[in-house]
Amino acid sequence: MLQGVITALHVLVALGLIAVVLLQSGRSAGLGAIAGGAETIFGKKKGLDELLAKLTVLIGVLFAVTSLLLGLWH
Repeated sequence: MLQGVITALHVLVALGLIAVVLLQSGRSAGLGAIAGGAETIFGKKKGLDELLAKLTVLIGVLFAVTSLLLGLWH
């Protein structure tokens, strides 16, 4: 019973981790000539990137914990 709950939580955390990573802008997002100029005029979405980075760390830790729990179970 408990193993099934942890497995379901693990799958949800894995999908959440994938989604958060895909939502982040890449490191080279502002290196293009057109995009770089637009960012200097309009500014970059810094707050959203910082929030997504913190969420990635949090969800990554949850993923590691659920992985360890499932690994210890077997």
